[in-house]
Amino acid sequence: MNGAHDMGGMDGFGPINPEPDEPVFHGEWEKRVFAMTVATGFLGHWNIDMGRQAREQVDPAEYLRSSYYEKWLQGLETLLVEKGLITAEELAARKAEMAGGAP
Repeated sequence: MNGAHDMGGMDGFGPINPEPDEPVFHGEWEKRVFAMTVATGFLGHWNIDMGRQAREQVDPAEYLRSSYYEKWLQGLETLLVEKGLITAEELAARKAEMAGGAP
């Protein structure tokens, strides 16, 4: 492995400052991303390894600037489109709708 996700032993990224008593989720949206990922996994179109691979194939620059659950969302989006559960156009339309503040 030699990707942005495989940073073990790399220098230059600064110290790791764990948050004391860090909650599992920092916001409601993170809970929803986790729930959607687990729920859609039960459809049987992918397994846990494929989910991880989808997160790890995110563009390296995007991967490094994304939060933990942003990576989960990006991986879920990839799998939903790759497995034909939604189209890229449907995904783009819904994201545009959400960006405009629609439910």
